Amino acid sequence: MSEIDVNYLLSQLRSNALEAKGVDQNVNANNAGPDFSAQLKDAINQVNSVQKESGQLKEAFTMGDKNVDLVDVMVASQKANVSFQAMVQVRNKLISAYQDVMSMPI
Repeated sequence: MSEIDVNYLLSQLRSNALEAKGVDQNVNANNAGPDFSAQLKDAINQVNSVQKESGQLKEAFTMGDKNVDLVDVMVASQKANVSFQAMVQVRNKLISAYQDVMSMPI
């Protein structure tokens, strides 16, 4: 199963926050790696894939597939729920940061 790496996402958010503040991180501008939007898109895609996999397991179990255990279905469902809730919290923080920036006087 594909899992979202919350710690990696948080470290990238912190790194981008430091970069926005102008703190030098000894990173070459030409080799800065993927931008924030690409990382966010990857995280959203990971959450989506976990959600789809959970749905497929649920469907297989309800159809009577003997290879799918209830335990696997419940674990996949909880992983999907946790990853979705983490993404919702990231979204809330991004909206809050956007609102803070927009309310700053020029």
